[in-house]
Amino acid sequence: MNAPAQSTRPQADQDEMAAGLSEAVKAKYRVLPRPPKFDTPAEERLHRKQRLAAAFRLFSKFGFDEGVAGHITARDPEFPDTFWVNPFGVHFSQVKVSNLIRCDHHGDVVEGDYPVNAAAFAIHSRVHQTREDAVAAAHSHSTYGRAWSTLGRTLDPLTQDVCAFYNDHALYDDFGGVVVELDEGQRIANALGGNKAAILQNHGLLTVGKTVDEAAWWFITMERSCQVQLLAEAAAGRTNAPLKVISDAAARQAYSIVGTAQAGWFQFQPLYARIVKEQPDLLD
Repeated sequence: MNAPAQSTRPQADQDEMAAGLSEAVKAKYRVLPRPPKFDTPAEERLHRKQRLAAAFRLFSKFGFDEGVAGHITARDPEFPDTFWVNPFGVHFSQVKVSNLIRCDHHGDVVEGDYPVNAAAFAIHSRVHQTREDAVAAAHSHSTYGRAWSTLGRTLDPLTQDVCAFYNDHALYDDFGGVVVELDEGQRIANALGGNKAAILQNHGLLTVGKTVDEAAWWFITMERSCQVQLLAEAAAGRTNAPLKVISDAAARQAYSIVGTAQAGWFQFQPLYARIVKEQPDLLD
């Protein structure tokens, strides 16, 4: 059975929590950079593809790859019933703008020279169709995400960083093998609900965002949050010291700062600049 999705964080709820911040703090966050706007779909498409290629290079750098498993997708701005995805069989470290492929919701490759991963289609096509606000979605078989997923639990608010997911991630606990059927992809999308992330039991992590940058950052920080909780619980078990869980009020306040779409996008910018400088061929 699918675990019910935890309560989501609609914009009105975010605004209500932000209202509790001082005007001085809110003023500081209002001046942060925001995602760019584009004059044409072609400009926006190129931007999304560049971010997508960079995200794959970062996932490789961080060790999130496992053979040919894993995929990040970005909805096309001109043809929103299609999405860009990594070419099946190409390692994350070799993905670049020019070898990304565009796939429709029937599983057909409509642009590009490579096949599509059946699991990428089954999961991401249902997520993009179910969540119109999700421009991007990220999933891979990262080590700590997989390890944490075997416990069949959502993450606890143990650190400031994990508060980005406070009451904003779900558990999908109906693992049925490799996801190649659309009905399981739809069950995953249903379990995700309106949340930014889901823990796929016995499988790994799934994150979404209004930008590629946001979805990629949520995955990166969720993977690290899984690592932190595994380490913390192991230490607590060894020392018999209870874990100090963040209070609801403090977790909500932290979420209002680190859990917004803008925060997720902004956190990715230094990583993008770093990987482009190190591996400029990703833009080819």
